[in-house]
Amino acid sequence: MNTSRIYAFVLNPWVVIISLGAGVAFGMLAPLLATPLAFVGDIYVDLLKMITLPFMVSAVIFSLQRLFRDGGTASLLGRVALVFLGFSAFVAIAGAVTLLILRPGENLPASTMQTFGQIVGGDLSASDTAMNLRGVDEVKKTASFADMLVSLVPANIFSALANGDTLKTLVFALLFGLAVGHVPTRISDGLTQALETVYHACQTLMRWLSFPLPVVLFCMSAAQLGKTGIEPLKAMGAFVVAFLIVSALLLAVAAIIIWKRSNGTLGQTLNALRGPFALALATRSSATCMPIMIESLVTRLGFARSRVELLVPLTVSLLRIGPVVYYVCATLFIAQIYGRSLTPVEIGIVLTSSVLAGFASAGMTGLVTVSLIGMTCTYLGLPFEAAFILFLAVDPVCDMLRTLVLVIGNTAAVAVVCPRPLKI
Repeated sequence: MNTSRIYAFVLNPWVVIISLGAGVAFGMLAPLLATPLAFVGDIYVDLLKMITLPFMVSAVIFSLQRLFRDGGTASLLGRVALVFLGFSAFVAIAGAVTLLILRPGENLPASTMQTFGQIVGGDLSASDTAMNLRGVDEVKKTASFADMLVSLVPANIFSALANGDTLKTLVFALLFGLAVGHVPTRISDGLTQALETVYHACQTLMRWLSFPLPVVLFCMSAAQLGKTGIEPLKAMGAFVVAFLIVSALLLAVAAIIIWKRSNGTLGQTLNALRGPFALALATRSSATCMPIMIESLVTRLGFARSRVELLVPLTVSLLRIGPVVYYVCATLFIAQIYGRSLTPVEIGIVLTSSVLAGFASAGMTGLVTVSLIGMTCTYLGLPFEAAFILFLAVDPVCDMLRTLVLVIGNTAAVAVVCPRPLKI
């Protein structure tokens, strides 16, 4: 059978949705059989993470080298900074407006509040959510902006690589790539060829790993539902729906931006995005989506490879729009549960702190990502620690949406920074 047809089939959105739905149904009907299937997803994600750092380092270094040879580095980096600020501000404001309009944390049914109390307090007889959620918070030391900047610099690049520290590795790759760009061609050509070989090998591995995607999706969704059940999803249903709405709006805006920046039709644009869409849902890891993002922008939409290969790793690591909008929505949801009315200044603080928390989330997943909501709540004096388990319960769903927004949104950011494809 033609491997291209198989590849197109496994990345078809309907195949993705059906695989997820079948997994959810199996997890609910047979939780004891579904839970052990978690190892399939663990192995798959580890295989993808294995490829991520070699791919990112090789792509950034030789792309920067080519960028210096072509010229225009200063203007490109200036445009990147403007796009990063614009996209971060837009998603933060969009999340805030949606939560302030929908107000999912207000006027919740008594049954839902009782479920909140049971989950938070760990007491099946608990029904007073306010009593369980409120309490005297221990004053915690928060990392300063200076501490954050210091943490970006790798003291030992080999240690950063071994620990899978994406952000520190990116900083090294950028600095090393800038230096290689100033080395004479006759000396650096050998390194360039070696890095390009690594890059294409990682792309090939990524394509191979796409073939078992439907099976992996089934196992991962079944194991998750078998482990947690449906009750936590019901308790946090209002928040999940609100976050789904704002995510859908941002995905639509991103798709339109990519369509307008490319020379293709809307249908061609959506077809080019189905690969990143499917992989983002499957892996919930933006870093592992980088090869397929590059393939979609270059092969399917016609953007310049030298620019795309540099900008995709850069945006995935630094432009954290998925976590940013999540932190805004989560903070406002908590404030609504507590009946806290926010002033315009306080909303501005939420937006700013969410952008900083999003930047700090680079390379983080799961529990650590959720815990950074506390960074935004600190500025408002909201006791997030008590509500932490509520967000952790629905994080598999929210993580999918965060990753989708980040991957598709960053694809749009790259499309804005890159020159328009030449019309043929």
